[in-house]
Amino acid sequence: MKSTVPEFAIIGHPNEGKSSVLSTLAEDDSVRISSIPGETVVRQTFPVRIDGREIIRFIDTPGFQNPRQTLQWLKEYQGPDESMLASFIASHRDDPAFRDDCELLGPVAVGAGVIFVVDGSRPMRHVDRAEMEILRLSGAPRMAVINCKEEETGFLDQWQNEFRKHFNAIRLFNSCRANYCQRIDLLESLKAIDQRLAPVLQAVVEAFQEDWELRNQRAAAFLAGFIQEALAYRQTVPCSPGDEKRRRQELHQAYCVQVTALERRTREAIRSLFKHNIFNLDLPPQSILEEDLFSRKTWEFLGLREWQLIVAGAVGGAALGVGIDAATIGASFGLFAGVGGLIGAAATALKGKEFLSGVRLLGMRMGGDQLQVGPVTNIQLLYILLDRGLLFYAHVINWAHGRRDYERMNHPVPVTGKDGFTSYWSREQRAVCDRFFQAVRKGHEGELEEASVALQDLLRDQFVEIAEDRLPAGAPGDSPA
Repeated sequence: MKSTVPEFAIIGHPNEGKSSVLSTLAEDDSVRISSIPGETVVRQTFPVRIDGREIIRFIDTPGFQNPRQTLQWLKEYQGPDESMLASFIASHRDDPAFRDDCELLGPVAVGAGVIFVVDGSRPMRHVDRAEMEILRLSGAPRMAVINCKEEETGFLDQWQNEFRKHFNAIRLFNSCRANYCQRIDLLESLKAIDQRLAPVLQAVVEAFQEDWELRNQRAAAFLAGFIQEALAYRQTVPCSPGDEKRRRQELHQAYCVQVTALERRTREAIRSLFKHNIFNLDLPPQSILEEDLFSRKTWEFLGLREWQLIVAGAVGGAALGVGIDAATIGASFGLFAGVGGLIGAAATALKGKEFLSGVRLLGMRMGGDQLQVGPVTNIQLLYILLDRGLLFYAHVINWAHGRRDYERMNHPVPVTGKDGFTSYWSREQRAVCDRFFQAVRKGHEGELEEASVALQDLLRDQFVEIAEDRLPAGAPGDSPA
């Protein structure tokens, strides 16, 4: 390939998913995707840049217009092989009947590799074989991508058998479901289509991987910073004893509004990090993330389980509405179960509406003629914010850029059990959270910085497990957020 930047033309019959594959590979949701055949009439280049440096480019092309006639011309061509495509384009560029064929073969004529996309959910046709033969005669490095819906695999063997005759590599790739790891796998496979491409494509893959790690670092910093700000909230306001109830309600409501706004801004920052810039990434209506942050349903389905929260409260001194002897820390849950009404009392406190009140959440207290608010005394808020952040992260990274099927998300999904991540965390992972919670409450700068770094490390580890689908059984994973 003549360019120092690897270049690949995305080629195929109209309405086969070319633009969707390109959008997902390039992480560019500006690519126009339409169900109307022939919408792409002029090729368009989509460069992929990292730190301002172009590392690879993909070219969206029209579909073949007259593949049989094009193939016949190529078979009858008598000139040098390296000039064949250029000669075809020169001979047909002014013929409207071959406009699209000239347009799509232009990048291949000057050295672009080929990613040939077909819809694997349909049977093969004679015209498909003509298109494959054109690309084989071009001599370009080429890969076939079967853009196949997971539930429609009846024609896969037919496609794969034919592709083996014409292409250097074959990949199954669902452009509407592909996650980060699957995109990297496809790029890795491109190295096999031409030995000369291997070194430069290896550099591309490494650049993608380094960039992904950097995005995860920044996402962890965004999430930890937001949680710190939400937990550290402090305010002292004038308040007469007779006005205390009203002022408590006003301050609690103001706090809820502020944290909700902070969460929304954090989501936007994470969404932008992963290059979802145009489409809204609407959450499914049944998503727990669509619930109000301070609703009872959110607090029932996210955060720690009741017995875990009792332990967390004992470790961190968080307000639980019940007491527990710290000497029992480290004991088995069976020992906790033996303390009679303690667990029941805690469950009542955890599920009751009063647990979300300003007093329970923010430790509101009167001091003379002033009402003191914050910092947060309820450690469960930390875990709920973590769960919501991790669920949103999973939603963002598993939403392929070529996906446009928002209307298909509007189906009810029953919710059973807890939907969060943190209730599956180990004691060591929860200890990191406990230290962070206490550091925020104390407000000691050095201790807080150290605890924040540890929390961000924990989040990055969790991000990797989400991306690589290495979560414990029962954890949310790639289920609807």
